[in-house]
Amino acid sequence: MSTMTTGADIGRIDGLTYPTGVAYMAGQFMPMSEARISVLDWGLLHSDVTYDTVHVWNGRFFRLDLHLARFRRSLAKLRLTVSLTDDEIRDVLVECVKRSGLRNAYVEMLCTRGISPTFSRDPREAINQFVAFAVPYGSVANARQLKEGLHLHVIDTVRRIPPESVDPQIKNYHWLDLVTALFEGYDAGAETVVIKDTAGDIAEGPGFNIFIVNEGELYTPERGVLHGITRRTVFDLAEAMNLPAHACNMSETALRGADEIFITSTAGGIMPVTKLNGALVGDGKPGPLTRALFDAYWAKHEDPAWAVTVEYDSAL
Repeated sequence: MSTMTTGADIGRIDGLTYPTGVAYMAGQFMPMSEARISVLDWGLLHSDVTYDTVHVWNGRFFRLDLHLARFRRSLAKLRLTVSLTDDEIRDVLVECVKRSGLRNAYVEMLCTRGISPTFSRDPREAINQFVAFAVPYGSVANARQLKEGLHLHVIDTVRRIPPESVDPQIKNYHWLDLVTALFEGYDAGAETVVIKDTAGDIAEGPGFNIFIVNEGELYTPERGVLHGITRRTVFDLAEAMNLPAHACNMSETALRGADEIFITSTAGGIMPVTKLNGALVGDGKPGPLTRALFDAYWAKHEDPAWAVTVEYDSAL
């Protein structure tokens, strides 16, 4: 299974490098390289935007209905308006993939607060903007890391934005805490990082949730984290496999003492962690429950109850 964007997926236009793909904005489809948002958009100026991402694998959207439902909840919480119905959004996303010709794609839908015609500071005066795009599928973990496991660091000097400030159930681009932690992790030789919440419990990483396995049971943080679709999928798979799964507070001690660790994201699925702050997790190889869940996760991509098939044009 290939999960990485390759050089063949990158194009150069006007001296700049872009992933190949198709975007939709202002009611029109266009090459990814032509998609532009104004520097006056509140989405840029204030990170006043919400989004959701879904992936396409072997020409099938995975759990698209859940992503659409979460996007709609986020819009409502932020008082953003997208005039398209869910069916119309689905059609736009499918069309982006069809026009791109991508069989494995990362597909995003987003809505910015937009531009105020008078540059007002009143968000009610901004005109909301819906954008969608499909680009080549990319993963948090590369092929080697999926096979051998990621090297993860717990970062203790940066804390996750508390839910009292920014609701983590609304997907957002408030990533400065995560990006700061990433740089600290890279400096320490990590491949990715996980940070704590303001109470000192384990929270989440840049674009992923974290799970541990302890004595045959699964545990994942509950408060102050995005309840990811892949996270939910793990609970669904665990129920089918009769594996106890718990959403709860997770201490650093519990993380360090875990039998297995894995992370979950739309960008990569279920990804093993085999080293934590330089120490081996278990025997230093992806654990048996992680491997079983990994296999079950990808098998579900063939299940029509969980997948939406893209009908590509025969010429593509």
